[in-house]
Amino acid sequence: MPRDATETRNRLLSEAERLFADQSIWRVRMQDIVAAAHQRNSSALSYHFGSRLGVLDAILQEHGEPIDQERGRIWAIRGDNCASDLIEALICPLIAKLSTTRGRCYLRIVAQLSAGFSQWEFDPTHVPANLAAILRLLRDRAAGTTKAQRDERVLGMIQLMTASLAERARRIDAGEALATADADYATNLVDMLTGVVEAPARAMAPNSIR
Repeated sequence: MPRDATETRNRLLSEAERLFADQSIWRVRMQDIVAAAHQRNSSALSYHFGSRLGVLDAILQEHGEPIDQERGRIWAIRGDNCASDLIEALICPLIAKLSTTRGRCYLRIVAQLSAGFSQWEFDPTHVPANLAAILRLLRDRAAGTTKAQRDERVLGMIQLMTASLAERARRIDAGEALATADADYATNLVDMLTGVVEAPARAMAPNSIR
């Protein structure tokens, strides 16, 4: 790809990240991304990405592959498959994303995709290898007497993780004061997520929840 085309693509991608994070993936107009990237050609975004979903896939791939490689590296160093170590490998590369503007946009975008998190096991083309492997191990270690219950634990953990990271990213971008440093936040988040996975499951009679 010629240099000017690469620069155009990167500018479009960066503006799409910012607008998706600030206004939501589904509300941003494609022409607004083109305008924010200072492109006169209204079809520039379609040329480089094809569609809104094409832009979203490019954002997720650009961030997701390096994250998963780092996740695998941390997992190998930990050398243990206990829930807390697995979760630490899961979130440490995401915590690092808080240090950059584009990284924070990525975290805020991922949280918007929570409606599709329950499909993680059934769409391997969109789930990086180390992420999928860690989630399956966490499901095996989750409290619960059935696979459905263990799946719910893992889904709840993912939803809490992404929502918490997205909110911290939003607060940083808004210039709000944070009560804890990233390292302390990460430790507390690991503890919370481990609790979601491992908290003992209670046997409940049908219709016992009031």
